[in-house]
Amino acid sequence: MTIYRKRILITGAAGMLGQAVAVEFQRRGDEVLPLTRRELDITDFAAVRSALWHFRPHVVVNCAAYTNVDGAEGDYRQALLVNGLGPRHLALACREMDADLVHISTDYIFDGSNPVPYGIFDPPDPINAYGRSKLWGEQSVAAAGGRYYIVRTSWLFGPGGKNFVDTILRTGREKGEARVVNDQRGCPTCTVDLARALADLAATGCYGTYHVTNSGSTTWYDFAAASLAMAGFKVRLSPCTTAEFPRPAKRPACSMLDPFPLKETIGYLLPPWEDALQRYLSRVT
Repeated sequence: MTIYRKRILITGAAGMLGQAVAVEFQRRGDEVLPLTRRELDITDFAAVRSALWHFRPHVVVNCAAYTNVDGAEGDYRQALLVNGLGPRHLALACREMDADLVHISTDYIFDGSNPVPYGIFDPPDPINAYGRSKLWGEQSVAAAGGRYYIVRTSWLFGPGGKNFVDTILRTGREKGEARVVNDQRGCPTCTVDLARALADLAATGCYGTYHVTNSGSTTWYDFAAASLAMAGFKVRLSPCTTAEFPRPAKRPACSMLDPFPLKETIGYLLPPWEDALQRYLSRVT
């Protein structure tokens, strides 16, 4: 019996999500080509074409991104290069090579004024530079005319990278107290669970846009409280408003994502974020 192994090229492979995606595809027996930012600059079209012609992947998973939300306000051009132009380069090269593209996007393409979860066809209206750059990336991928999965996700945490859970635990350990905003609501997502869903989605051939997060929603304050409680930390945690904690970039107040039709496509929804958080903390604490 012949086992068909796919060749998977991952951009941004040194990042938190890129590492999880590489582990997941390797676990499935695929040939994985994890390329870091130094090994492949997606803003360089000639380099992207050369890499795809050299490796000839069946699937490209784009985990490369400019993720500094506040930094994008002052360096919008760089955010556009990485989050907008880079995905276009990948999409055009994938079309040329007849490869599928899995592109990671964000809840921040929405303005956050909707009190219910956003569906995949709800109109985007980003309120910060980062969100605008990610929206351009989505539009560039769709306009390229190839085969793609655009996957919007949110509030990532997991091993191998900087994330909110690690930050709040460190703050609690070092200071014994923390203030966290309690008027922004979203869907925390573990990179391990997301990577599994990405691999399953890439095997379906059901191209299009998807929302993939762990089930359920919470505020940053409640997320912090759950993290500290599960880790057994006794920390004085205080809620505050977004207005009391000003940042250079505006944040959407409510950026929950409706997963339909994820279950109808891959057969399941991701587990609750509390379950994912407990599993993550069992590894790092």
